[in-house]
Amino acid sequence: MPTAHPERVFSLRELTRLLRLTPKRTLQLRRLGLLRAEPSGFQFRDLVACRVGAALLEAGASVRQVREALAGARRLAPESEAPLAEVRLSVEGQRIIVAQDQLRFDARTGQALLDFPALELERETQASLAWGRVRPMIPPSDAAEIWFARASEWDDDPERWEAAVDAYERVVAVDPDYAAAWNNMGLLQHRMGHYERAGECYRAALRVDPTCTQAAFNLGSLAEDLGDFPTAVTWYRRALEMDPDYADAHFNLAGVLGKMGRSDAAAVHWRRYLELDMGSPWSQIARSHLEEGAGADAEGEEPEGAR
Repeated sequence: MPTAHPERVFSLRELTRLLRLTPKRTLQLRRLGLLRAEPSGFQFRDLVACRVGAALLEAGASVRQVREALAGARRLAPESEAPLAEVRLSVEGQRIIVAQDQLRFDARTGQALLDFPALELERETQASLAWGRVRPMIPPSDAAEIWFARASEWDDDPERWEAAVDAYERVVAVDPDYAAAWNNMGLLQHRMGHYERAGECYRAALRVDPTCTQAAFNLGSLAEDLGDFPTAVTWYRRALEMDPDYADAHFNLAGVLGKMGRSDAAAVHWRRYLELDMGSPWSQIARSHLEEGAGADAEGEEPEGAR
């Protein structure tokens, strides 16, 4: 009889690396109870739960919405030790949908929902445009939400990134003011190395929604990847103007300022980051940077416009 292999156990470091969790996302998963202090490590079902929660947050859901969705998943699979592996969760507009088999429910209300297959939607839209109708058979707002939901399902799978980009293109074709779709499409273009197009998408998100903090942050990340540190600093500061408690922006801004030799200015943001996040693996990085500069005179951050 073959010997049963023990289940793989992941450390916190492995889990955060595999899921590419940012400090902000780590904190959110802790608030949701998905990323607990596990001295013995995390099992595969814990990794699945964190992956689902992170994907929903990435798609624009709030922590409260994700908490409601998790509760809905547990209601659909009450006997399961890993309900998130048996149901599918997705963001559609301002709500999270729980799906199992052929059934779909609103996570908050439990109301059953009708599904619109992507192929059927495409045929309806193309037929409407071909005949020059003033109004498509499916209302534009519904079409945008459906395509956004499809794209959100696909954009976590590198093999489906092209399909996700196409879906986001359809969203903004129907609703050019859909900032989240512009931002998410920019992230995909960024990941695929299409930097110019990524920047265009991020800026489009900011044009339609000047408060889109994620787009400003992503423009900073793009500039940093391109080695344009002054521009990266500008965009990270812009994100912090919108949200002074944006931990990821403090972390990245501190890193860029350090690369530019502005260690005192960087220290200001390392310290602020630690005030916002003291428990994640990234907090250790922030502390190490502060310890390296402990012997230097703390002159504070340089004033805006000094460089």
